[in-house]
Amino acid sequence: MVEWITSDGLVPYETAVAQMEARAAEIAAGTADEAIWLLEHPPLYTAGTSAKPSDLVDPERFPVHTSKRGGQYTYHGPGQRVVYVMLDVAARGRDVRLFVEQLEHWVIATLQEFNVNGEIRPGRVGVWVPRPDRPRTAHDEVAEDKIAAIGIRLRKWVSFHGISINVEPDLSHFEGIVPCGIAEHGVTSLVDLGLPVTLEDVDVALRRTFEPAMGPAPARRTQVTA
Repeated sequence: MVEWITSDGLVPYETAVAQMEARAAEIAAGTADEAIWLLEHPPLYTAGTSAKPSDLVDPERFPVHTSKRGGQYTYHGPGQRVVYVMLDVAARGRDVRLFVEQLEHWVIATLQEFNVNGEIRPGRVGVWVPRPDRPRTAHDEVAEDKIAAIGIRLRKWVSFHGISINVEPDLSHFEGIVPCGIAEHGVTSLVDLGLPVTLEDVDVALRRTFEPAMGPAPARRTQVTA
């Protein structure tokens, strides 16, 4: 089974990382089931393993945490649904690229529950929303905004960190960084797109679309004993 955990209130980032690492170790040892953790953080920036110092535009705005997840700088804060995925990637095929694609398609299916067409782009991890209502880009292309970021880490083939979906965050808080190192596109949220969606609505959609996108939970690993 996959255990679904929802935290009320704002969870400190260091607390979340410690709990994810502990659960991932238990999954790897065969003493715990996979888990999906739904939460919010207080306003903060995280720097992934590919973060460039120049992309931290305003280092004094919010606390900055160095993260061992993949990716660059991102923002977390109230109104954003953070989805930490502690899943057994070994039992799910040992294909990291496919696993990330499954996460992207899970987000796309979740957005589709609200009639939002999320899209993926080659070379850009995450989910994007075309914005034909906005001026075209300098390359005369349809403008687009990022609505969800993805960054994971694996330890003993168990994932942690995961997804952030913008439901109703303060989008001005992204101005302190170059989100995911991409300056030519903006960020959006479900509420920014005109949808009166709550975190609870998104949680229901995430649970409904999880198994079709990610597949059924594999059997628990064989417990390792001393």
